Amino acid sequence: MARRERLDPSIFNLPVEKMRSGYYTDKYFVRTREVLLADEHHPRVLMQVFGKSRAFLGGIDEAIAILKLCTIEWHDLEVHALYDGEEIRPWETVLTIEGPYAAFAHLETLYAGVLARRTRVGTNTREVVEAARPKDVMFFPARHDHWLVQTGDGYAAHIAGAIGVSTDAQASWWGSEGIGTVPHALIAAYGGDTALATQKFAEHMPKDVNIISLVDFDNDSVGTSLAVARALGPRLWGVRLDTSSTLVDRSVIPQMGSFDPRGVNPQLVWNVRRALDAERFQHVKIVVSGGFTAEKIRAFEDAGGRVWGRIIPVSRSGQIRFHGRRSAAREQAVWQGGTEIPAQ
Repeated sequence: MARRERLDPSIFNLPVEKMRSGYYTDKYFVRTREVLLADEHHPRVLMQVFGKSRAFLGGIDEAIAILKLCTIEWHDLEVHALYDGEEIRPWETVLTIEGPYAAFAHLETLYAGVLARRTRVGTNTREVVEAARPKDVMFFPARHDHWLVQTGDGYAAHIAGAIGVSTDAQASWWGSEGIGTVPHALIAAYGGDTALATQKFAEHMPKDVNIISLVDFDNDSVGTSLAVARALGPRLWGVRLDTSSTLVDRSVIPQMGSFDPRGVNPQLVWNVRRALDAERFQHVKIVVSGGFTAEKIRAFEDAGGRVWGRIIPVSRSGQIRFHGRRSAAREQAVWQGGTEIPAQ
């Protein structure tokens, strides 16, 4: 496999001294290292890091950065690794570390943890991307988690195929910026007038910003989509359907009977699409959001939902575990060990 450029370790802004001291590490690893150093016992080992399930790998460059910056002596180690974005099989080794065990024993919690979380985000994102293809996916999870995870999670979603993220922090590792839509908050600030709020948004945003407006504020996605399209004309790039799963949109009520009418559903999408097309707003794209898992997307497609893109509100559910298998590099005596680190 051809070598690829990896992210520079400095991009991760690691708290190096605290990591080196074991502040973020399971205590048993910290004490293991203390014993080895106190006893002046320096076994050379080969660590193999692997997962037990099919996944879409993330966090490798971050794990390498932790090793480079936080080991006792980086030049004492020989490290080999796959690349972020690669699909991995169950039991496949993704990272090997060879060298004096005391040099990196205190880092296992850290590199296993970043691999677990970033791989979980990337795997969930890739599943949604594959289900939605050829439509595009945007990754908007920031408000559902702690702000500190934004940078790495955004990058994991990016390499998994999401076309955009919602914050500048999420986009920072590849030098981009966040994208977004006209939010409910701005609509409320203009008295619930979605068309006016969208006009003001377009007036004060750069011309290269795609104008996408939420249209469910009055629970009348058809009427609001038409009002916004009439007000903005060609400047409107798209409308976003985000009806709550506890509500039924006004246009869907007369059609109820043979399907779940709540939230964003294929019938609602068709109602909006036909209304826009009837007034020659074929250029206006439709974006949907609200609980769009891979399973929901496949069901949506089977029902004929015609949309442009999807927004992932959260993509971290489930667990990916990475395990460490240590063997003595010379004697080949296997040390069965490692720790199972669930995704955060």
